[in-house]
Order: sequence, then structure tokens, then C-alpha cells
Amino acid sequence: MAHEHDHMKRPGVGYARSFAIGIGLNVVFVAVEVIYGFIANSSALLADAGHNAGDVLGLVFAWAAAWMATMKPKGKYTYGLRKTTILVSILNAMLLFGAVAVIAWDAFRKLKDPQPVAGSQVMIVAGIGIFINAFTALLFYKGQKTDLNIKGAFLHMAADAGVSLGVVIAGLLITLTGKTWIDPAISFLIIVVILWGTWRLFSESLDLALDAVPRHIKIGKVREFLLTKQGVTSIHDLHIWAMSTTQVALTVHLVMPEGATDQFISQLQRELLDTFGIGHSTFQIENKDMSNDFFGF
Repeated sequence: MAHEHDHMKRPGVGYARSFAIGIGLNVVFVAVEVIYGFIANSSALLADAGHNAGDVLGLVFAWAAAWMATMKPKGKYTYGLRKTTILVSILNAMLLFGAVAVIAWDAFRKLKDPQPVAGSQVMIVAGIGIFINAFTALLFYKGQKTDLNIKGAFLHMAADAGVSLGVVIAGLLITLTGKTWIDPAISFLIIVVILWGTWRLFSESLDLALDAVPRHIKIGKVREFLLTKQGVTSIHDLHIWAMSTTQVALTVHLVMPEGATDQFISQLQRELLDTFGIGHSTFQIENKDMSNDFFGF
């Protein structure tokens, strides 16, 4: 049996300052949106505030999970708390789904009973939101390519910038036409944007929680890669799963009649990391195929 511990860099850890800045800016902005949402009687503005509030909680949870993932294995948690990053991704999605229900209820109520809306105030507040959300999204732009937590933060903030733009458009149209139904109608468009951005995050996070092969890795290609290695006649019990949103593990039985050297194992581990991003690999070397000698998965 041979294995290598994962020493891959964890992107979420290096984004503490980005999380702090993003959370601080958005907390202030949510407060402003709520106040002016009631003053302007705008469901679209309140909807945007609710969405941003969910994202603030999401940023807090993602930051906490990134920190917890750095804790060393202890006691019964032999893998440490790395999977908290996956659980938090699911929690963030559930919070957003809940926000959608609240936004939909408020928008439907005002669609049935339209009320005056201060379009100019809506435009000004939402306009500020465009810049705050776009700036926050840029803080996570680089890390979103390698960490699902960071990707979630980036997508939420980028979507928020787009949503705020929609609210500005609503304020402009209300000012020009005086039609108050535009405000709740924009709220429903906001709901579509939230659902579109959240569903993929939820489904991908759920896959990782169920130990599915991460989407960026094709298990067939990994299998073919292992079978091309000199001395390997067959493989079985190949498992690939996510230990966190940034770390991938692999275990496999390699049938090698001539055995394997330490150099072979080390080289194979490096190639798996460089080629597929699998940083924690464990191999069982067998002289003959034992896959039928016991019950496996």
C-alpha cells in the first residue's frame, strides 16, 4: 500500500482579506437597501437586499469553512474538517432558495396590489450596488477557477451586479412610464437569475457530498491513464472523490505481476496531480487480480 498526503494549496485560505472586504461592503449596502426599499416602497429593491443578505451569510460561511478546512485531523475526524467547505456550499444554496420564496411572495402581493414607487431613489441605491457587487466579485475572480466555495462567492457577487443593473432599469422605466407593475415584474426576473445561478452550485455541491467524481475529472480518462503505465496489467476498485472543494482523493488497486518500486509510485502520484489535479492518491499493488476474491464496491 502506498499513499501521499495532499499538500496542495488551498485557495480559500488566501482570500481572508477578500472575504472581510466583501462582507463589510455588503453588510453596509444591505442596510442601505432595506432602508431605502421601505422609503421608496420598492419590492425590487427589497428583493435585491434579500439576495445580498443571503450572499453576506454565504460569504461568512464560506470564510469559516475555508478556515476549518485547514485544521489538522484529530480524533474521529481522520480527514480533518475539509468537507465543511462542501457542506457550506449546500447551505448557501438552501439559503438562497429560501430567499427566493420570500421575494416571490412580496412581488406577487405587490403585483396584485400595485403601489407607488420612488423610481429615482431605486435607481440611485441600485446603481451603488452595481459597483459594490462588481468590485466584490473581482476580489474572487482568480480563485473561482479552483475552489467551489470561491466560485460560489464570485458567481453570487457577479449575479448581484447584474441584478442591481436590472433594478436600475426598473427604476428608470417606472420614472419614464409611471407603471408600478414594472417593479414586481423585475423582482420575478431577479428570482430567475438567482435560481439559475444557485441550482448549479447546489447540484455540484450535492454531488461532492455524495462522493461523486468531481465534474472536472473524467474517470474514464483516469482509468485509461493508469492502464498505460508500464507493468500495470489491470486495475480495479478505482474510487475518486472530493475531500473538500479544492482537494481530490483517489484509491485504486493496481495489478502488477512484477511489483512496483517506490520511484514508480512517487512518479505516478506526481503525474496524477499534474494531469488531473488529484493530490491525495493511495494505491494497493497486487501480483495477481484479486478483484473476484472478495466483495468490493
